Amino acid sequence: MVKNLVATYGHGYVLHGISLEVREGEITALLGANGAGKTSTLRAISGMLSRSGEITLAGQSLVSMAPEEVARCGVAHVPDGRGTFVRQSVEENLRLGAALRRDKAGILQDIDRVYGYFPVLEKRRKQQAGTLSGGEQQMLAVGRALMLRPRLMLLDEPSFGLAPLVVSELFGILRKLNAQEKLSILLVEQNASLALATASTAYLLETGRVVLFGPCEEVRQNETVRRSYLGH
Repeated sequence: MVKNLVATYGHGYVLHGISLEVREGEITALLGANGAGKTSTLRAISGMLSRSGEITLAGQSLVSMAPEEVARCGVAHVPDGRGTFVRQSVEENLRLGAALRRDKAGILQDIDRVYGYFPVLEKRRKQQAGTLSGGEQQMLAVGRALMLRPRLMLLDEPSFGLAPLVVSELFGILRKLNAQEKLSILLVEQNASLALATASTAYLLETGRVVLFGPCEEVRQNETVRRSYLGH
């Protein structure tokens, strides 16, 4: 739950009192043009920006926490640009995703669990992450986030730069994670049609403010959304 969230970057405000809710076990989409504040919202939730207001997860306040403390509470952030450790192997990247954990047996089980969702990563387990295709790197970024055993995953532009078939495969896995593991996801996605087809609730941001929200089917029918984001 985010309420009256204000965030600054440098000396300027990037979020102006936004409120939104990611219900447990659901996917929520953030829509908006470039510069609307979508990425800033994810960065503020994960503790990477100076912020005030309310940010709670399962009743626990996160707003005064540093990024590593937010992660320990179960928030995994998959940034735009994927952010894999390019010189490390696939499996080393996954282990780094579990750096805050101490349960060695559980970590091994979760590596196998990630390979179950992303079989291509198991085939590449000893390969340097920087030599993977763009789609494989995005899958690795999601897999590494899963190693945290998150309650909430923040996903920033996961389809960016990927071929349509790869996007379809990736989003199929995200839906499966949501359905099978009840993983809550806050999704920032440039493809508004895809985001609305994936999520149950959507929020539209403009210049750091929420200007529209509701069930995705209702948001899809909004004239501004149809004209500006869906192209019809």
